[in-house]
Amino acid sequence: MAIKITDECINCGACEPECPNNAIYEGGVEWAMADGTSIKGQFVMMDGTSIAADQRNAPIAVDSYYIVPNKCTECQGFHEEPQCAAVCPVDCCVPDEMYQETVDELLAKKEKLHM
Repeated sequence: MAIKITDECINCGACEPECPNNAIYEGGVEWAMADGTSIKGQFVMMDGTSIAADQRNAPIAVDSYYIVPNKCTECQGFHEEPQCAAVCPVDCCVPDEMYQETVDELLAKKEKLHM
């Protein structure tokens, strides 16, 4: 499953540079699937909707850092554990129960993001 950042976030920013998928954004910053990935053209999201990879999207959170679930692979294929959780000083990077994914699904997502 994807990782999420809880309300306990202190906005230290330690997690953002650790993400190999560029899935973590500062609160209030727009995001795009193309940011830090090799995706071009259209991209089909987990909910089945299709967006342009370079389309700027509304921030998921305004007051704290956030993780884009469609880009989060829990660092599968890169590291042994989610790096955001490993470096978070307040343990606010936790599994997001809304996005249940197997290791195989996370690895397939990684391959789509970094062809």
